[in-house]
Parts: sequence; structure tokens; C-alpha cells
Amino acid sequence: MNQNVSEFLEKRLGRLHAKLRLGIETDHEAQVFGQGINYFHIENLTSSHFVIQACLRLTGLYGRGRRNAAQIEVRQNYIRSTQIPKAFDGYTILQLSDLHVDMSHDAMARLTAILREIDYDLCALTGDYRGQTFGPYAATLAGMSRICAEIKKPIYGVLGNHDTVCMLPGLEEMGIRMLLNECETIERDHQRIHLAGIDDAHFYLADNIEKAASGIPTDEFSILLSHTPEIYQQAAYADFNLLLSGHTHGGQICLPGRIPITLDSVLPRHMGSGPWKYRDMIGYTSVGAGSSVVPVRFNCPPEIALHYLQSSK
Repeated sequence: MNQNVSEFLEKRLGRLHAKLRLGIETDHEAQVFGQGINYFHIENLTSSHFVIQACLRLTGLYGRGRRNAAQIEVRQNYIRSTQIPKAFDGYTILQLSDLHVDMSHDAMARLTAILREIDYDLCALTGDYRGQTFGPYAATLAGMSRICAEIKKPIYGVLGNHDTVCMLPGLEEMGIRMLLNECETIERDHQRIHLAGIDDAHFYLADNIEKAASGIPTDEFSILLSHTPEIYQQAAYADFNLLLSGHTHGGQICLPGRIPITLDSVLPRHMGSGPWKYRDMIGYTSVGAGSSVVPVRFNCPPEIALHYLQSSK
């Protein structure tokens, strides 16, 4: 990491947050066991990538899995709440998650075509832009630049467990307002909603929901962007109305009936994909547009999501 990036991060995030995130990355970014919310991190066990790919090739399934991984679907999700202001009735949020741009080339080509055809008011990126969890990230930034060129602004984003904080300057240069334990107010016709985002909570444990929520009035509609849905309880207790997340890939390699073998997360399995609810909070977990570990999918098509806000006042 060069001095310019270090100085940018200290100025942008504050000395303590920058030091915390960089320190954990230095000590743990490639760790297989013991760091983060869950104990085992298969994405950091590089030998497993070759074993899984070899098994799929031997069984003749690899080619089919690669084709499946490129078939991105557009999901539509309707969010109804009495706290959504009338001015935001019909407001549409495009959620893109788990792009893994540097290892999901076919999916990203398909995504580029889709982005030219859909309409929305705001784009939310819920993390994991990089394929690997450590190492170079220049190819990731180049891929994200191509995708962002097709996205209508405003764009907001958070970092995931695959993302180094050193990518932050490059991502923000593309016009993405990255939210790392921060909040923005979105105004429309003199009414407003609040959009907050937290740093990665799954592996780096750098999230601070209290800080992100500190300036949000409890009677106004608020959205939290988190790479992982595992913080669903904290988000609900912090009075967020909507949690948008990803991370799980919906299992990526699933049994028939979209039954995930693993979600790589500590949470109820029904929260592993699609819409769900916890207490008074609405949640949505995207299965992601890209793929991780091996660029294949079975019984779990990649997706992007269009969330339509509906005021029920």
C-alpha cells in the first residue's frame, strides 16, 4: 500500500477506523480458520478451489455450471411500509451484490447488457467486488469501472469480506458513494429517507451500526446496506426499516429445489436468499450476480434485484 492510499484512508475514515481495517487485513486477510463470525472460510482455502473445479470437470458438470453462472435474472421485490413517505412511493432501488468482477466475466457481460435496459432511481452495491480475498485488486477496479459506466447515478456501496479497504479511493473515483459506518439522506419533493451502510461485519468485524444509525430519526424510513445479513438482529434493534444484503450467494451450488449446501453464514436458513422479515424490519438477501471460489452455479441462478418502495400511509 502506498503512502497516498494510507493518507486518503486516514482522512476519509478517521485514523482509528483506517488503522483497524488495515491492521486486520494485514494479520488475517488470507486466514482459513478462526477469524470473523464463522470459523471456516473456504474462500481462503485456495486448494479447495482446484479440488471443486477438478471434481466438476471429471463429472462433466463444469461447462453447465459455467453457463448457469452467466444467466443473470432480474428479481422484483415490493417493499410496503407506512413509514415510506408519499414522495417515495414507486421509488426504485437497484441492488447489485457479489459481483466478483474479475472471475465472473460471462456474468458481467450479461449484466452490462441488462443495465442498459432497466429503469431505477438509485443503485445500491452490497459488496464483494473482488474474486479473491487477498492479493492484487487492479483487475477488480478495472472491471468495476466498466460496470459503473453503465449504472445511472446516484450509486451507493459498502465493502464485503472479499474487498480490501485499499480499493476505496478507486471505487469513489468512479462516482460510488461508499458508506463505511455512515449515512446519507435522500430527499425527494421535500420529503426524505435515510440510507446507511456499514463496513464488513462477516470477516473483518469492522462494522459500527450505532455510528451509522446515530443521526437517523426513529420515525423516518431508513435502509441499511450490509454485505452480510448476519447482523439482522442488531439492525432491527437499531430501528432500521429495511436491510439489503448479499454474501450468501444463496448457496451458489444447491440441491434441486434451491436447497443450499452451505450459506457460509451464521443465520436462519430462510434469510439466506430473497425477502424475509425479522421483528418489524424487512430484509432482502441477494444471491448475487457473480460467483466465488469456482465460477459455477447449480440450482441457484445469479440475480440483480429491483426493490420498489410502496407507501402505505
